Amino acid sequence: MTKQTRASAAVARNENEIAHWERSTDVLIVGLGGAGVCAALEASRLGADVLVLERTAAGGGTTALSGGLIYCGGGTSVQKACGFEDSPEEMFKYLMAACGPGPDETKIRLYSENSVEHFDWLVAQGVPFRGTFHPESGTEPPTQDGLIFSGSENAYPFSEIAKPAARGHHPAKEGAAGGFFMQKLLAALHKTNVTVQCNASCQSLVIDRDGAVVGAIVRIDQKEIAIRARRGVILAAGGFVNNKEMLRRYAPELLRCRFRVGCEGDDGSGIRMGLGAGADAIRMHAGSISLPYYPPKQLKKGILINRQGQRFINEDVYYGRAGEYALLRQEGKAYLIVDDEIYAKPLGGMELVAVGETASEIETTLGLAPGSLQSTLDFYNTHAARGEDPLFHKGKTELKPLTQAPLGALDLTCEKAIYAVFTLGGLRTAIDGEVFNPDGRMIPGLYAAGRTTSGLCAQGYSSGLSIADATYFGRRAGMAAAKNDTKKS
Repeated sequence: MTKQTRASAAVARNENEIAHWERSTDVLIVGLGGAGVCAALEASRLGADVLVLERTAAGGGTTALSGGLIYCGGGTSVQKACGFEDSPEEMFKYLMAACGPGPDETKIRLYSENSVEHFDWLVAQGVPFRGTFHPESGTEPPTQDGLIFSGSENAYPFSEIAKPAARGHHPAKEGAAGGFFMQKLLAALHKTNVTVQCNASCQSLVIDRDGAVVGAIVRIDQKEIAIRARRGVILAAGGFVNNKEMLRRYAPELLRCRFRVGCEGDDGSGIRMGLGAGADAIRMHAGSISLPYYPPKQLKKGILINRQGQRFINEDVYYGRAGEYALLRQEGKAYLIVDDEIYAKPLGGMELVAVGETASEIETTLGLAPGSLQSTLDFYNTHAARGEDPLFHKGKTELKPLTQAPLGALDLTCEKAIYAVFTLGGLRTAIDGEVFNPDGRMIPGLYAAGRTTSGLCAQGYSSGLSIADATYFGRRAGMAAAKNDTKKS
């Protein structure tokens, strides 16, 4: 018999093995991050008895550790206050192009059409937003400004697919606001009758003879107990970026990246419990891969090159898209070439590894083929002087010939730079969080939300989509489980 690893499924227990149900509830939620808290709020609102299991001493999850951006659009009050015109259709077109290949069209359509309602719901829970725009794109603003461009909306090809609009909504707190965001949602939860059991580790699900999920085995105070769920179990236990065995099996490229975005609980436990109950998992190779070579935004005027001294993308894209291209298409071997006029220290702290008066000196230092970078610069500079980029169509505002010596190369290799990654794959779910088995049938009584699932993004990402996905589809899972009256006590 082989030893079970953390990459294996957490095999479900059969109901007939349960001698005694220690506790019972209508809806049992595993995890109190962004998805779990929103599921609990909505299930409670519909009158369900709700018990939330949280493995740590307090809730928050990865959402609390994040920058706190929420991707909302379609014409929110903040967008209107900042002078941006947006519609659900333009948002849908952008997300379908940016979240692929092969994104979930049904979920993207639904979220685009209901994004304004969802934003208003977050505000109603006590999350404040200011109607002011921050011009520096990418990361959360250091101010309390409420809106930024958090994706590639202004960059080719997306700017030609959908009308650009800023959709990164930032709660009214300076800098990273994930903790502040979760404080507000948890404060709203404390006003309800939801029971939260902290320091509780869910071990496996319990299924009846028909394969329906009817509860869970939970470890509390070194003791395993069985908890009955009369209407459903919602898995909201995060992704698996902190499980090296699962990364080796499903997404080995992410193991090369030093900075993993996730809390300790992002160990795949929710996914493994779902698999153990017969669930299907999809897109397990996918991940968000951010390479923050800006801000400051002037660095977008540089050029990204690979080990052949060639450009491989338009540098004004969202740095998550650039990170995907650098790691997955260029083997994590990339450099940003700048000149003296635009050089600045990147927020991500990438090091200047080559400086020279000529391209030839940079080539020698980096070990590039002689003439390769010079050829790239000659072509780029000639066209940039005319406001053109025939190869990658970088926007005119970011085009500038790199002619002011000395030239420099910032090290964006995955061994040296920050590649901030988290997983995007997970359980396959319907729009209300119902979990599918590999045959496409829903597993009765089992729901999931957040990074435990494969959500809006198939691979491509824009900042704020993770919290948007978790909170919106967490709400829907909570409502669906609360309305599930097919199970009896």
